[in-house]
Amino acid sequence: MCGIVGVIGARSAAPLLLDALRRLEYRGYDSAGIATLVNGHIERRRAEGKLSRLADALAQRTLDGTTGIGHTRWATHGAPTENNAHPHGTARVSLVHNGIIENHAELRAELEAAGQEFSTETDTETVAQLVDLNLKRGMPPVEAAGAAFQRLEGAYALAMIFAGHPELIVAAQHGAPLAVGFGEDEMFVGSDALALAPLTRRIAYLTDGDWTVVNRRSADFFDSKGNRVEREVKLTRLTGAAIGKGNFRHFMEKELHEHPAVIGDTLHQMISPGSRAVALPDLGIDFAQVPRITMSACGSAFYAGLVGRWWFEAVSRIPADGDVASEFRYRTPPMSKGGLGLLVSQSGETADTLAALRYMREQRQTILSILNVPESSMARESDAVVETIAGPEIGVASTKAFTAQLSVLACLALAAGRATGAIDAAQEAAMTAALLEVPSRAAEVLAHDGAIQALAARVAKARDVLFLGRGNCFPIAMEGALKLKEISYIHAEGYAAGEMKHGPIALIDPAVPVIAIAPSGPLFEKTASNLQEAAARGGQVIVFSDEAGAAKLQGIATETVVLPAVDPFVAPILYAIPVQMLAYHVAVLKGTDVDQPRNLAKSVTVE
Repeated sequence: MCGIVGVIGARSAAPLLLDALRRLEYRGYDSAGIATLVNGHIERRRAEGKLSRLADALAQRTLDGTTGIGHTRWATHGAPTENNAHPHGTARVSLVHNGIIENHAELRAELEAAGQEFSTETDTETVAQLVDLNLKRGMPPVEAAGAAFQRLEGAYALAMIFAGHPELIVAAQHGAPLAVGFGEDEMFVGSDALALAPLTRRIAYLTDGDWTVVNRRSADFFDSKGNRVEREVKLTRLTGAAIGKGNFRHFMEKELHEHPAVIGDTLHQMISPGSRAVALPDLGIDFAQVPRITMSACGSAFYAGLVGRWWFEAVSRIPADGDVASEFRYRTPPMSKGGLGLLVSQSGETADTLAALRYMREQRQTILSILNVPESSMARESDAVVETIAGPEIGVASTKAFTAQLSVLACLALAAGRATGAIDAAQEAAMTAALLEVPSRAAEVLAHDGAIQALAARVAKARDVLFLGRGNCFPIAMEGALKLKEISYIHAEGYAAGEMKHGPIALIDPAVPVIAIAPSGPLFEKTASNLQEAAARGGQVIVFSDEAGAAKLQGIATETVVLPAVDPFVAPILYAIPVQMLAYHVAVLKGTDVDQPRNLAKSVTVE
């Protein structure tokens, strides 16, 4: 959700903070701000809306000082106004916060009774007022912060500066990620390594419950009980050149065009070039001994998991479940002894997915995570990790990370099928060969950009859109609907094609596009029958299919985009690309903020 950053050193802090906040824009935000120490006093600049408005405020009133903190806020408590923008604080302390303080109302009542005066609606200001009261009572800054941390309930990453202490930042983590960066005579804190990439590659990650005292040359780490602890400093693989739109209009457009390379890079880490068979890294998992696989994720990653569930059961014959992570643990499901918990996340920091992981851990499951950030919280808490080689994904709506997740799940299903004996060597070889064709076929899909852009003009006029799919392409229908909702703000729903006549068919009229993911394969004829029902009721039937499928749907389809023919096993990977492209072009036509759609955040680190 929110992004935080802190700088302490010899250089002017404000430009460094602003640049780091730009690298945190992908998390989603609705206001931003910076505070620095100027001649020992705390000064702030804040702005509602995009970082450009904060940059304008800094240009009009410069902010000096070499120690400071910055924040991009995604509103939870209090409207997205300048007054509610971070940093918050008093004349003595200023802080930034990612997360939610669950006991803020109780603390606020106590603090107001003690004479503290609040000026915002946020839960975050409660922390600042609590630290301020401790300072008033004579505690030195580090002690005042440490005592405040003991009172907080909820999820938070915090960084704070203190008036009169130009060589001090105190930061803490509980349920939200935080990293410390080590430079040359300067130090940094940030929500992730990406924010700090231009500043340093030497990073230490806090463990849940940790807090740290940072000066311009070093950092001391403490656990939740106040005991001094060591945290390893690692070299991150991210660099300052990790982000750039190149010649593309939007990050999402750039990331759509990275599908072929990302799918190829991800597959090549898991498929032996010599034998052309799946060769997993040593995960320490014997799929032949796994009685049940339980998958959990959020958003697009959940839909990837649903495709994975289909693959695992069809290819390896291992029973599999798929649950949306925000609901999973509340169902308190009993879990099979020796079972495998499989989590999927782009960021590795999604709060609900991390909570699902911890529930699975309590149920004594082996934990395998599919992640795009190998240095994330989920990676550190998993028994094994398979990395998606997608690189930083800046657009809030997931694109290339989704197809990378599907590529990993397909390889895992093949390896599991081999281990259980559900497929033989010839079947594995055929399906592996089909996977290895996908990057080339994906490049061919991108060549249909003009046709999809023309199609977008029809969809952009709609108020409601239905996406239909069957089998392992049913989740792709849900992915297409989600993308359209996320970035164009058009209401859309994804359904299993056979379910249309059980309710959604009532919505169909000439104003409602019905978009079908309909590759040739065992379920094609049934899908065609469902589309005939839609066409008979005046629906605009828009079809993504291959040449053979398109020929059979003549007279039914209003519009058809003909995609390359692929094995039905890999169709979900390929067909995810055009539905994402369609959503992108519709959003561009409607003039929405494609990369940072309203109300959304890239990494949802609160429940």
